[in-house]
Amino acid sequence: MKIVLSVTAPGIEAPIDPRFGRGATLLVVDTDTMQADAHPNPGVNASGGAGVQAAQFAAGQKAEAVISGDFGPNAFDALKAAGVAMYLYGDCQTARQAIERFQAGQLQQVGAPTQSGHHG
Repeated sequence: MKIVLSVTAPGIEAPIDPRFGRGATLLVVDTDTMQADAHPNPGVNASGGAGVQAAQFAAGQKAEAVISGDFGPNAFDALKAAGVAMYLYGDCQTARQAIERFQAGQLQQVGAPTQSGHHG
């Protein structure tokens, strides 16, 4: 299964970044092999639509789930439309910790946007 996590740097031991659309790096992880590939977040410097750009990236990677600290309404809608499940980091500190808790079913799944979003 492929999942995408918002992190502050490349690598499985990277600290989490609670921002989905504006986080610096999106880490694509194959949970079967634990292979991790880091990509610059395409929305990080966008003047608008950062969450949608990050969501489109995750969908393009064929991710089945995204783990982050929050999901604005546009990112939520884009991920939901793509069939990508969303989960919150909770008190996780690293990508590895989040993946382990995800695999153990210990992360909260998101059923609605977690913040109001930003404009501009």
